[in-house]
Amino acid sequence: MAVNEWINGYLEAILNSKSSNIDENKENLREQGHFNPTKYFVEEVVTGVDETDLHRTWIKVVATRNTRERSSRLENMCWRIWHLTRKKKQLEWEDYQRVAKRRFEREQGRIDVREDMSEDMSESEKGDIGDLGDSPNKTYQHTASNVEAWSDDRKEKKLYIVLISLHGLVRGENMELGRDSDTGGQIKYVVELARALAKTPGVYRVDLFTRQVSSPEVDWSYGEPTEMLTAGTDDPDDDVGESSGAYIIRIPFGPRDKYLRKELLWNHIQEFVDGALAHILNMSTALGEQIGGGNPVWPYVIHGHYADAGDSAAILSGALNVPMVLTGHSLGRNKLEQLLKQGRQSKEDINSTYRIMRRIEAEELSLDAAELVITSTRQEIDEQWGLYDGFDVKLEKVLRARVRQGVDCHGRFMPRMAVIPPGMDFSRVIQEANEADGDPPLTNTEGSSPKTVPPIWSEVMRFLTNPHKPMILALSRPDPKKNITTLLKAFGECHSLRGLANLTLIMGNRDDIDEMTAGNACVLTTVLKLVDKYDLYGQVAFPKHHKQNDVPEIYRLAAKTKGVFINPALVEPFGLTLIEAAAHGLPMVATKNGGPVDIHRALNNGLLIDPHDQQGISNALLKLLSEKTLWQECQKSGWKNIHLFSWPEHCQTYLTRVASCRMRHPAWKTDTPADGMSKEDSLNDSLRDVQDASLLLSIDGDRSYSINDSSDGGGDIQDQVTRVMSKMKKPQSSDKVGDMNNNSTSSRNNNKYPVLRKRRKLIVIAVDCYDSKGEPEKAMIGVIQETFNAIKVDAQFGKGVGVAISTAMPLSELVDFLKRGNIKVHEFDAMVCSSGSEVYYPCASEENENDELYPDPDYATHVEYRWGSDGIKKTAWKLMNTPEDQDGKSGKPSKVIEEDVKSSNSHCLSFQIKNVEKARKVDDLRQKFRMRGLRCHLMYCRNSTRMQVIPLLASRAQALRFFFVRWRLNVANMYVLLGETGDTDYEELISGTHKTLILKGLVKTGSEGLLRTSGSYYKEDIVPEESPRVAYINSTKAEDIASALTGLSKCDS
Repeated sequence: MAVNEWINGYLEAILNSKSSNIDENKENLREQGHFNPTKYFVEEVVTGVDETDLHRTWIKVVATRNTRERSSRLENMCWRIWHLTRKKKQLEWEDYQRVAKRRFEREQGRIDVREDMSEDMSESEKGDIGDLGDSPNKTYQHTASNVEAWSDDRKEKKLYIVLISLHGLVRGENMELGRDSDTGGQIKYVVELARALAKTPGVYRVDLFTRQVSSPEVDWSYGEPTEMLTAGTDDPDDDVGESSGAYIIRIPFGPRDKYLRKELLWNHIQEFVDGALAHILNMSTALGEQIGGGNPVWPYVIHGHYADAGDSAAILSGALNVPMVLTGHSLGRNKLEQLLKQGRQSKEDINSTYRIMRRIEAEELSLDAAELVITSTRQEIDEQWGLYDGFDVKLEKVLRARVRQGVDCHGRFMPRMAVIPPGMDFSRVIQEANEADGDPPLTNTEGSSPKTVPPIWSEVMRFLTNPHKPMILALSRPDPKKNITTLLKAFGECHSLRGLANLTLIMGNRDDIDEMTAGNACVLTTVLKLVDKYDLYGQVAFPKHHKQNDVPEIYRLAAKTKGVFINPALVEPFGLTLIEAAAHGLPMVATKNGGPVDIHRALNNGLLIDPHDQQGISNALLKLLSEKTLWQECQKSGWKNIHLFSWPEHCQTYLTRVASCRMRHPAWKTDTPADGMSKEDSLNDSLRDVQDASLLLSIDGDRSYSINDSSDGGGDIQDQVTRVMSKMKKPQSSDKVGDMNNNSTSSRNNNKYPVLRKRRKLIVIAVDCYDSKGEPEKAMIGVIQETFNAIKVDAQFGKGVGVAISTAMPLSELVDFLKRGNIKVHEFDAMVCSSGSEVYYPCASEENENDELYPDPDYATHVEYRWGSDGIKKTAWKLMNTPEDQDGKSGKPSKVIEEDVKSSNSHCLSFQIKNVEKARKVDDLRQKFRMRGLRCHLMYCRNSTRMQVIPLLASRAQALRFFFVRWRLNVANMYVLLGETGDTDYEELISGTHKTLILKGLVKTGSEGLLRTSGSYYKEDIVPEESPRVAYINSTKAEDIASALTGLSKCDS
């Protein structure tokens, strides 16, 4: 048409532009001798764009009658498309560069591993590590050798399991699935998993942690602190205890009156961790009374679901020293790759919208801490987890073999991956399958009740001329990735198939196609056009609406007609609908890409197809529908093996895998006076009535942190008073310790162990105030002295208050510094040294003239997990002293760091920074350590003059949680004093349920500039912008500190 002649000239200008990718495509087309600019524009430009409002724009263009205006709008639309395409090409090039750099870094990591372990590595292991190609054909295989299967005879075990799923709205009944993007299939999965685990022999209690939401925009039930899911096992021989069963435990964190989408929860994660820790400590003690013979029953495992819960589980498992398990559900790196390929947003825009880099870092941290990662399919392991720094299939294989043979791994670790498909409840559908002969007829016969035919059957059959023909059923969203149009073409072009069967497409719910998103609207429009093109009226059903409880009836209808279920998706991550269909007696035809391969291997109830092969799809459908013997064999095989996807089977496999993990739990080596006290004396006020502690959180949401409160929070006031009075002893426990056996060894031991166990509050001085050489400034002495004076200013606040100091300095340097300031060591209750790698307590004796200090051996054991100092030391030296150029290639060695022997210890590697400008950022170093299988906590400290590497579970923030677990001093009753900046672990010390007092103007410069590279997550993803638990003052005077601390103490009331 003459009107469109400008398009050809315009496209020629496009093709003559300097875009290398377009030039290449142009030449290829011209070499074939039939280059067509318009065809190129449609196939290479327009189809590569996916912008939601383009469809609406096109509708307006079509509706425009004025030729000139219409042409102008078309031109503007084409320029928009071209702009988006150029942007997409640029993003693709950046993505290519990023992938190439990542491949090079992973290759370098494997080379380093091979060099470090070459002395005791077998030839086969060298081959495994030496094969550096990332071949997609080599899939992850996990051998379950020497793993004893979990069976019902383990019912004598009494396990306590913790599940975490933070975002969305979680409740046991009437789940609002689909209410928003956060309340979907994951919610249903974790609730059913909790119920199923609680009914499994050997499991006593399951707690499912989520967020408490007391907001007028959601139902009141989401504000209830506790909800029982089930009372426990169905086995009548099992004793159902007082606290047994499965429970939803809702922990308040973040704004109490707001329902937040998951992207806004990140900076409240540590607040959740502290609240959950309080509940677990209460529950462990209560379960100890019920089933533990008086000893605490610690969680058997802490299982995080999704990235936010994985982050929480990593911190919790570190604080409690118990195993962690992770299920990703969907992964951040995979989502980032897909969004970048769409070309609609830059990486910065994606990060801003989805907090994607914070999510990815949470997933990496989860891999650092997890003993086991559970996936639904092998494809998830190979193609999704394989994108992460912390997981390498080849390295995992070598390390696993070395562990099995008892050979040193030089501090390297890779989490184990286990494919465990989600469970389903088949009790109802199996019963229906056995009663298939009694199903109602497809249509009402004379005299039959209209209620005998489900309404959805009538809705489907109204489309069909002959509803008795076998039904080909497809059930999915109208998403281009689901490949529905290819299925429809295969059906329309195969006359044998059209004569043999009907096609039913259940494509979600719709009212008006124009109101749908562009992608979904395009699929539905194409479906309607294809139905018309092939004249499929009376042969294809595509109802507009259906309810969730209609889906089983749709499966039944297809099975009754001896039909087939098909999933032709281009890639299917799992394929839950295939399992549902098999349970209802439907053989399957499914894509060979993704999860259906595993399902087919287990059920053996159908055929796999190439989703791009239209002829192959029609042939597979014809084969199943025409060969009745094959159809019956597939149906029987599906029913026979469907139990593999049942919840009991899932739970047995789950517990088998978890049992093979390295089991660990708090085991105190020190025989402290607190350990020897009676129950009432050894616990803090809130735990003295621990028999009621298991229900403590369920009484009042505002008392979820009541582990250090003296009230019970429930029951009649007079009953509470009676209980408390009955437990009181005339001489207090603190008086007893000093009065017993003054001349005995026991007395000396009593004086030796910390007064910290008696404190109700703790002020932690964590001010990072150093000069340009990394030496502590005198201003820090003034802060310490004024803090002690502040305790005396307010007698009410100062009652039962202890003081601790937390610093990057080693103990020897800290002691010398305090002595120069005339501060006695025994004035402190605890000293956290070397960035949280060591904890010391002053001797409690009044005769402690020499300021004796004692290390906490339990803390040393607590943080030992996954600490490989030799491998870490060698790698840190090599990475820091070998700079990279802009392309990521190694340059000439230079001396950026040197070992600081004086500041190092068995759990802290300290290095002096010689050239801070060439020092790598923390997140860059962390990435490279993970690629080498090394798990640790890196930080810069002392005004960027030191780099310290400590164990993964060690930090100044985690040391506070250790005090909570070990001495029952609640983190919510701690007050942390900070400057306006500090070491690179500074942000970790702000978030949580503790109170933070920031002294403005005290610390001029810190090390935070070395924390993150550009494009990383934001500080706002860690630290809340506003919090009632954070206060600022412009003074270091005792009166001002005391006033601020008193104000903070009231923020939770």
